[in-house]
Amino acid sequence: MKVLVCGAKGFIGGNISRALKQAGHEVIAGVSSRHANALPNSVVVDYAKDTTAQAWLPRLDNVDAVINAVGVLRTSSSRPIEAVHQHTPIALWDACVQANIKKVIQISALGAETSQTQYARTKRAADHHLMTLADSGKISHNILRPSIVFGKGGASSALFMNLARLPFLVLPKPVLRARVQPVSVLNLAEAIVALLGPSFVQQGIISCTGAEPVLMSDFIASLRQQCGRRPASVLPLPDSLSTLSARLGDLVPGVPWCTETMTMLATNNEDSCADFEALIGHTPVHYSELVAKAWNI
Repeated sequence: MKVLVCGAKGFIGGNISRALKQAGHEVIAGVSSRHANALPNSVVVDYAKDTTAQAWLPRLDNVDAVINAVGVLRTSSSRPIEAVHQHTPIALWDACVQANIKKVIQISALGAETSQTQYARTKRAADHHLMTLADSGKISHNILRPSIVFGKGGASSALFMNLARLPFLVLPKPVLRARVQPVSVLNLAEAIVALLGPSFVQQGIISCTGAEPVLMSDFIASLRQQCGRRPASVLPLPDSLSTLSARLGDLVPGVPWCTETMTMLATNNEDSCADFEALIGHTPVHYSELVAKAWNI
């Protein structure tokens, strides 16, 4: 199949692109103008501006499937979150209908259905538009909602690994107590390949999680153990300091830590992995093996 992967230069999109190529698919890399020359068979996309179906139609000539792996953690003037997560994907879905694209896959996020953060609300809006088109029989789709995606090259993965190397773990108490279910980026890429296979016809939402949920504090402790280090001291940050640090982050554009980030990290992010396991054909990587199987590769 000829597959347009939007966000092909990113952490998730890059792993998806490699897996698709290995499976024999032809990948068109949808990337920003600054990355276009570095990737063969690429097309320039601008998720801040490509908010109409007409902007997308020329890029869909002879394309069989489209994968949206573009996302931002915080809004900015160059990458406004409502355009990146909502308006541009909706325009892309509408263009896919007009171009008779066979399959559309949206990389969303676990918890997007209920969270009231701007990140989740905008992802949810694009998800729902795609589901509406699918319900009316206009398009074939899947929406993947992963928990924390872990692997080499991921910014959040690097942050967790850096935290795991520190002799003291200092995080807000609600974050330390939150339950997460990290998923290997390689397993997520496997799922995309399976969804584009001839035998898979199921549509809808699939939660993409690791084999078992774990407290955030225990996840970071496990990463530390996997690196061969002794247990670290855990120092929960008082609520007042947590709130203050997040509000200070709100004032600095581009800084990952902010009130919304703290809210997301303090919210349980877990679900059954049964559908995901059935899709990839084996048990997803357990969090206790992520360093060996998703980082040191």
